[in-house]
Amino acid sequence: MARHKRRPLIAALCFGLCAMTWAQFKPTTAIPQNPRQSQPTFTVKVSLVRVLVSVRDHSGALITNLDKQAFHVFDSGVPQEIAVFERNTSLPLSVAVLIDTSGSTQIDLHYETESVLTFIPTLLGAGNPDDTFALLDFNWRTNLDVDFSRNLHQAERALRGLKGEGGTSLYDAIYLVSDLLDRREGRHVVVVVTDGGDTTSYKRYEDALRAAQRADVVMYPIVVVPIANDAGRNIGGEHALATLAASTGGRIFYPQGFDQLDAAFADILRELRTQYLLGFYPHGVREDPRLYHPLKIVAGDGSLRVTVRSGYYTP
Repeated sequence: MARHKRRPLIAALCFGLCAMTWAQFKPTTAIPQNPRQSQPTFTVKVSLVRVLVSVRDHSGALITNLDKQAFHVFDSGVPQEIAVFERNTSLPLSVAVLIDTSGSTQIDLHYETESVLTFIPTLLGAGNPDDTFALLDFNWRTNLDVDFSRNLHQAERALRGLKGEGGTSLYDAIYLVSDLLDRREGRHVVVVVTDGGDTTSYKRYEDALRAAQRADVVMYPIVVVPIANDAGRNIGGEHALATLAASTGGRIFYPQGFDQLDAAFADILRELRTQYLLGFYPHGVREDPRLYHPLKIVAGDGSLRVTVRSGYYTP
């Protein structure tokens, strides 16, 4: 019986303790709210767009002494302010050399490899000590023979072991090497030594072009065709390569015979050493990762010939 009488007392004590505990922790006054602090804030991040430019006069000679004021940049038709300017930029180069090793190149492949062996030491012998090269060969598949480095011995071993066989997956090779370059700092350059167009790629021309543009690649195709007339040549493939070069701010070369291969490589190096670097923060244009922005660069009074990529995708 005594046990039953104590239950109401215990319940009363528990209720009192709970009430005391709540009273201790219950706020007695409201905390004032700052209406400005309660509003969400937004920040806008605008990425710097870098553009590499080569300028030539009417005779084709490179112009290397222009000032920032000589250039006018238009993004989607909208004038832009140049925020970064370098004349003869020394920004590090990542140069990927793609060598066509399809079956049609087998007889004359050694001419191509000898020219590449001359080009690579010249590339590394002057300019930025952080310049690097990569070596890839492609037929029906793409092989990474030397990853980006300055190791000449690896390049020589890889080039000596190349042989021609199979079809030509040119667009696949450009797509894959663009992905490699996209992860690297500095300037991105692809030199393609080939004898014609694509025959076995899974990727399309549009895929290769888009990948190159997204990776800010400057492309220099060297079309080596030991055929004097159009019979037997892949004219459509050569036209596609010319468009790839023009769209990325590069140039296409047609050496008349293998003895002119070295001259083509020398021209590429000369152009890379005399490029202007222009940078701007886009304003007055839409920003969308899927959106392509056409670019126009005018140098001087407009009479000079400017080589620059045709546009870019929003970073």
